[in-house]
Amino acid sequence: MSNMIGYARVSTREQNPAAQEAELRAAGAVRVFVDHGESSRVAERPEWVACLDYLRSGDTLVVRRLDRIAGSEVMAIQTISELHDRGINIKSLTEPDIDTTTPMGRALFGIVAVFAQLRVDTIRENTKRGLDHARAQGRVGGRPSVMTPERTAQALKMRAQGLSIQRIADVLGVGSSSVSRALDRAAPALVDQSTNGGA
Repeated sequence: MSNMIGYARVSTREQNPAAQEAELRAAGAVRVFVDHGESSRVAERPEWVACLDYLRSGDTLVVRRLDRIAGSEVMAIQTISELHDRGINIKSLTEPDIDTTTPMGRALFGIVAVFAQLRVDTIRENTKRGLDHARAQGRVGGRPSVMTPERTAQALKMRAQGLSIQRIADVLGVGSSSVSRALDRAAPALVDQSTNGGA
């Protein structure tokens, strides 16, 4: 026997998922799983994992919006594909095109999936091409460090005064990992200077 199973999610503990749950039950959901204070970009949400475990072939997962289950287009396509492979349909209450219980919904999803994958492949290829070009020009890709030479110098002074990494990060307004990396990079240079100075 197939069932309609609902899933609701709110991003913060202060939000109330009651409205979502009521909509899902009104749509026919016999059971609703609800995550509180969980990001849609995190796959291992407790109730989401429980929901996936509960779903059986022939069931329909109903959500208010697709962003309740996935934080990105690619994540959504992957999730729907995995559900499809298990024989589970998905239906969005506010996005009529997302309804794999109908032939039109399945066809539209197939088209969307193809274009989503094409977009991912294009972005990946453009990124690779850009990095290859940068390396050919003698540049290394990636974001510039927030730890400028001035901040690194300040961090070194504060560290010498016995301040903790976290305290230095708070003072400079950066992450503690950024401070740690900057100090690690600066350490060999200090050793070299000390060695040359003593020669």
